[in-house]
Amino acid sequence: MTAKKLIALTMLVVALVGMAGAANYMYEKASVKGVGYKNVEMIVSTQTGFSGAKLVEKESGSGNVITEKTELEAERQLNRTYWPLNLQCDYLWPTGLPETDYINFTKEAEFEYMPVSYQTGTYDQKWVEKLCVQNYAIGAVLTEMYSHAEHLQKTTEVKTRIYETMDPEIFSNWQPCCTGVLEANLNSNVIGVAHIGWISRDPQADSRLKGRHAEYGRSVEDLTGVFSIEKFIQLWATPPAVPLAWTGCPACKRKIPVFFF
Repeated sequence: MTAKKLIALTMLVVALVGMAGAANYMYEKASVKGVGYKNVEMIVSTQTGFSGAKLVEKESGSGNVITEKTELEAERQLNRTYWPLNLQCDYLWPTGLPETDYINFTKEAEFEYMPVSYQTGTYDQKWVEKLCVQNYAIGAVLTEMYSHAEHLQKTTEVKTRIYETMDPEIFSNWQPCCTGVLEANLNSNVIGVAHIGWISRDPQADSRLKGRHAEYGRSVEDLTGVFSIEKFIQLWATPPAVPLAWTGCPACKRKIPVFFF
C-alpha cells in the first residue's frame, strides 16, 4: 500500500512539474542617478538557441550618472516554430491578434566620466555602453555601441516583433501577413568612440552560397571624437503598407516574406 501511494505521489509531482513553465512576460523599469562606479548587464530572449528575438545590453563606467531611465518589456507568445503557445485554448493575449514574440526597449541616459575612490578601491573607467538586438525570424541585427566615452548623452528606442506563422489551408479565417520587424530610433551626443550598424540576412542558408546566408543589406558607421548622432532604422519582412502598429501588423496579402529596406 505504501509503495502504491509513493508511485501515485511521484506521478502527481511529475504532472505538476510538467504543467509549470518559464515566465513568458518580462518587464523592468528603472531610474538611477548618482556618482560612483556603475556596471549593468541585461539579457533577454524570447526563444532558446538561434531563434526568436534577443536583446543584450551592457553598461559600465565611473563618474557622474546625471540621469538614466530604462524601460524593458518582452513577451513570448510563440513556440520555436512560431506557432501560438495558446493554440489549444481560448485565451487571447492582451496584445491581440496575431500572436507575437516582442521586445520593447527604451533608454534615456547621460554620463560624465571621472575617477572615484572609496574604501573598497579606486574606480577609473571611461563609459562603455553596448546594445545588440537580434530578430532571427527575419535575419535582422542592430548594434549600438559607445566606448572610451568621457561624456555620453543618449536616447534609444528599439522595438522588434516576430509574428505567428499559420497554414491558411488549416486556418482559413486567418492569413499570415508578415513574419517580423525591427525598428530603432537613436539619438546621441558622445565624446569618445561610437559604433552603429545593422545587417539583414536571409534566415535560411542558401545551398548556392555553399551554406551561407544571403545578405540583403548592411550599414556600419564608426566615429571617434565629438559627435552628435541621429538615426532611424526600419527592417521589415514585408513592405509596410501603413505605419507600424505595435499591437498588430499591417494588412497585406503576401505569404512569402520579402526583405524591404
